[in-house]
Amino acid sequence: MSVFVETVGMGADMALLHGWGMHGGVWDGVRDDLARHFRLHVVDLPGHGASPALDPYELENIIHAVAAALPERIAVCGWSLGGQVALEMASLYPEKVSRLVLMATTPCFTIKDGWPWALEREALLEFTSELESDCDGTLKRFLALQARGDDAAKTVLKRLRECSFAKGRPSAEVLRAGLAILLGTDLRDRAATVKTPTLLLHGERDMLTPVGAARWLAELMPDARLDVLPGVAHAPFLSHPGRFTEIVTGFLGAANE
Repeated sequence: MSVFVETVGMGADMALLHGWGMHGGVWDGVRDDLARHFRLHVVDLPGHGASPALDPYELENIIHAVAAALPERIAVCGWSLGGQVALEMASLYPEKVSRLVLMATTPCFTIKDGWPWALEREALLEFTSELESDCDGTLKRFLALQARGDDAAKTVLKRLRECSFAKGRPSAEVLRAGLAILLGTDLRDRAATVKTPTLLLHGERDMLTPVGAARWLAELMPDARLDVLPGVAHAPFLSHPGRFTEIVTGFLGAANE
């Protein structure tokens, strides 16, 4: 299948991968600033935006489809679900991913034995069941969870809501399949094998992927650095676009000097 990728800017190649229920347009607030430094590849994940869905809708299939649409050597920035795609892509395609930026990323979204930095499994199951009766309302409630606790919560939520429906929302089937990935994925064992230089960028007040997950990754991954933003929840690039761009360009720019 083909994955829609918008390419803008000049410089070293960099991909942007969005989160569950969104599309590449969520990066519009930082796209132009990043494009002054990089040749950006803004991806619509399968079933989102202009990219058709795939069957079966599974994490590994998504990764193969996205990898096939990107240049041979590229830095990858993933947010939330997109961060899990980026992390696993670096594991499956280590020769392709030159650097990683994992923003609001966790190897495991649900609480398990020895893994407290996550959501209760029942919370994600509730979102899944509610999709059947109120798809739009369920998506809006998930967006509200992402903004909760942020100093700029109103701004973040407004931007998320505007973006969410700008290209038409994904089908209920794709949204359910995406939640199934969030429910079923556990990359804790895989993360330790990823040697790609990595920036972990996380909001201190993230309620969807608590910052403890990022601290755990920073200790486990062989070449990772952690940057925690105070007063920020799940979407640093929306609440603090200037700071986000500064941190990312500093990390990736150093690799290209």
